[in-house]
Amino acid sequence: MKRAVLFTAFILTGALLLWAQLPRGGGSEREDPNAPRLKREQVEELLKSDHKKSLADADEIVKLGEELKIELEKNDRHVLSVKAYKKTEEIEKIAKRIRGRMKRY
Repeated sequence: MKRAVLFTAFILTGALLLWAQLPRGGGSEREDPNAPRLKREQVEELLKSDHKKSLADADEIVKLGEELKIELEKNDRHVLSVKAYKKTEEIEKIAKRIRGRMKRY
């Protein structure tokens, strides 16, 4: 059961990350000619940093997912604890943070 929850968390996280990378329609977005240009080395460093942060956040999502599962198993099927609800909000917040990093470049 624990593996199923972890597997589901990984799949959902992966699907969310892939979805965030899909191109959005229209092609009407143009680069701002006045926007500052970053050097290739700067972009590489930012990408490395973002990757490390995203991995740490993904680990945090897995940890919170395990805690959420334990919390849900403790309670009756008709009872939802505030603690479990807060964990779902935290998981969502972290996933949005990862998605935001992926949209940046």
